[in-house]
Amino acid sequence: MLRIHFTGVDLARVRMAGRPDALWETILSFHRLRDRRDARLFGEWRTETRSRLNSETRTLGMLIPSRGYFPDFLTPVEGQYGWDVGLDALRGIRPERMRRELQLLGAGAPMTPRLREFMDDDGKQLPRLMGELRAYHRAAVEPYWTHIQAQIEAERAARGRALLDGGADELLASLPPMLRWRAPVLECDYPVDRDVRLRGRGLLLQPSFFCRRTAVTLHDPELPPVLVYPAAAQLASAPAGGEGGRPVEEQRQRTLGKLVGHTRSVVLRAIGDGATTSELARRAGVSLASASQHACVMREAGLVTTLRRGNAVLHTVTPLGAALLKGGAVAS
Repeated sequence: MLRIHFTGVDLARVRMAGRPDALWETILSFHRLRDRRDARLFGEWRTETRSRLNSETRTLGMLIPSRGYFPDFLTPVEGQYGWDVGLDALRGIRPERMRRELQLLGAGAPMTPRLREFMDDDGKQLPRLMGELRAYHRAAVEPYWTHIQAQIEAERAARGRALLDGGADELLASLPPMLRWRAPVLECDYPVDRDVRLRGRGLLLQPSFFCRRTAVTLHDPELPPVLVYPAAAQLASAPAGGEGGRPVEEQRQRTLGKLVGHTRSVVLRAIGDGATTSELARRAGVSLASASQHACVMREAGLVTTLRRGNAVLHTVTPLGAALLKGGAVAS
């Protein structure tokens, strides 16, 4: 069991990540690649990713076990600001910190010669790791990035609604079922028994597409607290990429033709930062049935993501839908 202990100050400092963290998604997807479970969601993605992997991943495999601890330095907190920023932070990791975390990786079992060599080289093998990380990211995560962004945006919209409705208490209570808010403690099933005390630092909630079953947090209690958890939309949404590595938008052009017309332009704009079907109908001035049908067509086209919240569904605009609106391509 993981128990995260909040003070009143911590509740005031709970915040949602502004975007998916590319480094967390990359590391967690490496777990999914070697996991045979969830074939319905990840089977096709695994096949496509393996077909694109032409480079070495032995260093990644050494540092990221199939289960259990992996070094915190692989997912620097700076990664929340983007892939390039995260890689810069990883490139600047101090050798002493790397050695300390690699020792934790080898705890409880004889250290392999390759891991010992990596640990004793004072960061000289870091460029090899970063090369593998970049190549793996291009094969496993980058082709699906638009879809991942859409799922995280849907999650942010749902949690934002909860925050507006009832503050941080309601936000924490609305998280997926594997997380249980029993004020002032957030509990989660976890591989080990662990208590995390926030001590007024607050908590960054980082929804993730490739996180599964349980949340993940950093091992070092002195690092800024972050909780990576499965995005609710992800639980029923397989990775969507482009055939042969092409962007998914190219495959949706035929479906986008259905959207040309004034009414659907109004409906897409009416979704704004998120809307339930009844709110959408009211904003767009259409019937409930019509709003539901328009949202369905736009969801099939990849312009809208729909996430169930209680007895209602919440529609949010995907990055593709936002780009279409920005360009005015839907209006007629």
